[in-house]
Amino acid sequence: MKAFKTIAAAKALGLVLVAGPAVAATAAAPAPPAGVYTIDKAHTSVTFRVSHLGFSHYTARFSKVDGTLKFDPAHPAAMTVTATIDPLSLALNTPPKGFHEQLMGKGWFEAARFPKITFVSTKVDVTGANTARVTGNFTLHGVTKPVVLDVTYNGGWPANAYDGNRVGFSAHTVLKRSAFGINQGIPAPGTNMGVSDDVDVAIEIEFSNGKATSPAAAAKK
Repeated sequence: MKAFKTIAAAKALGLVLVAGPAVAATAAAPAPPAGVYTIDKAHTSVTFRVSHLGFSHYTARFSKVDGTLKFDPAHPAAMTVTATIDPLSLALNTPPKGFHEQLMGKGWFEAARFPKITFVSTKVDVTGANTARVTGNFTLHGVTKPVVLDVTYNGGWPANAYDGNRVGFSAHTVLKRSAFGINQGIPAPGTNMGVSDDVDVAIEIEFSNGKATSPAAAAKK
């Protein structure tokens, strides 16, 4: 994560994808300060795609994501992020009857046995003015493996009368579900007959400390 001394300089990553008060951030505006920020659940999504029989990229998302960001503009390498996903919050587009339950069961997420999907960052490598590669321990289906997120810092603003300090990011990675013991339906070599091992993950995320500069004004929101 890159140091944030102004909003322009802030195009250096913090970190684990708005709507809100119409407050314009300018290059001259101060960046949000260091501190512990929490995920704004209303403005966060984790979406994934898998190839379905080679005909389409089936897309779904998780609707319950929580976590924190330790944000330190002066020491970007010291920034850390943790996130937790509830697998039961998997949202599907018009699923056939029983399909969600099937995915929560044996051979897939096994949500009763593994009720949390987690990410805990371990390293940040700045790659550009507003990008970084964030490595972390990702736990899915009871298996923990290192995963690297390609992250873009989208901007931020300091606290105002309506909202606390806020920062936003987009992130992307591709992982193999078989590495986490989810092997059901993977196509045989040389075929597309099944659901791909590769899972394309896209994250849109905002963090806020929830502290408006004017409690009275914030109470009127």
